[in-house]
Amino acid sequence: MYDYIIIGGGIVGLSTGMALLNDNPNARVLVLEKDGSWAQQQTGHNSGVIHSGIYYKPGSLKARMAREGNRSMVEFCERHGIEHDICGKVIVAVKKEEIPLLDRLYRRGLDNELDIARISADELKEIEPHVNGLEAIRVATAGIVDYKQVCFKFASLIQQMGGELLLNAKAGKITESGKRVTVETNRGTYTSRFLINCAGLHSDRVAQNSGIQPDMKIVPFRGEYYELKPEKRYLVKHLIYPVPNPSFPFLGVHFTRMIGGHVEAGPNAVLSLKREGYNKTDFSLRDFAEIMTYPGFWRLAGKHWREGMEEMHRSFRKAAFVQSLQQLIPSIEEKDLIAAPAGVRAQAVKVDGSLVDDFHILFGENTVHVCNAPSPAATASLQIGQAIVDYLAGQKGQCFS
Repeated sequence: MYDYIIIGGGIVGLSTGMALLNDNPNARVLVLEKDGSWAQQQTGHNSGVIHSGIYYKPGSLKARMAREGNRSMVEFCERHGIEHDICGKVIVAVKKEEIPLLDRLYRRGLDNELDIARISADELKEIEPHVNGLEAIRVATAGIVDYKQVCFKFASLIQQMGGELLLNAKAGKITESGKRVTVETNRGTYTSRFLINCAGLHSDRVAQNSGIQPDMKIVPFRGEYYELKPEKRYLVKHLIYPVPNPSFPFLGVHFTRMIGGHVEAGPNAVLSLKREGYNKTDFSLRDFAEIMTYPGFWRLAGKHWREGMEEMHRSFRKAAFVQSLQQLIPSIEEKDLIAAPAGVRAQAVKVDGSLVDDFHILFGENTVHVCNAPSPAATASLQIGQAIVDYLAGQKGQCFS
């Protein structure tokens, strides 16, 4: 019998396993992952940004954990020799009507106690000579890393501390009985005192399998990217973002430097017809039926249909995608871009059509369910893992308030 079983071998699940063993070296910990390797879903398709926390509502879990996670992730990478680069970010207003939004974002960054600076068009040109902008915010602490490398280090440390890791183990029925939780998988049945659900794209289903009725449903959105050809990488020196639309939950197409030197452009955000649908043609009848019969999706679509149509237009017409990028870097042309791998975001949507904006964690008698952990979850993974450990140790008010 184990003390803790964790379902999900992405960055949040592995961070939690490591935190449990750091806190209690004698604990028996088992991490179950349905895929054949670690970080195969959201984490493995992550853009690799170490976020600062500037976008998030002051006082929210996202804001606090992103700020603290930024520091702890950098420290972890330095301690374990994981390649990373604190290259900084600029958030650029390209139209006069975006200036008030930039003002509000700047005040939010100050409220979140971040190292940021407001810079003029001339100052922007000094650091990003190819970027078009009226004004910008410079975020010094934003950076990049390969989160797959981070995950493999987490897994290695778990094993070194005596934890057990099991790949190709898909969790099915979950039963709570007294002080025991039993998990049935295709590789056997396992019992523990506590279960921690970090299943990402399938987290709501795992919660349901354990008898929890989530107050939301995961709706998958595919983020599609292009990549700058090597001879055009000189156009981007930092992370370059537009001012986000406050009424739309995604950050808009932007330029991201990556570990290894390449530069990604994107993403657009379109509904995925499969929870692990990284290609346009990917389809799951079960996933599609769940989306189409969920009232929350249709209420969400009714609120954001215009933005949704624009995203779909960019998805199927490269020229439209390029036009969005040209608002930031006018010299970009279609021929400068090649297709890059997509990612899928597990977005929790409530039945009223509202998006769950913050991290969303549900609790059973002997279970913890991380049911919404979109960006900046990778940045904040060490903090999320520690917060779960603190919760299990009885420090409820401290970790999730």
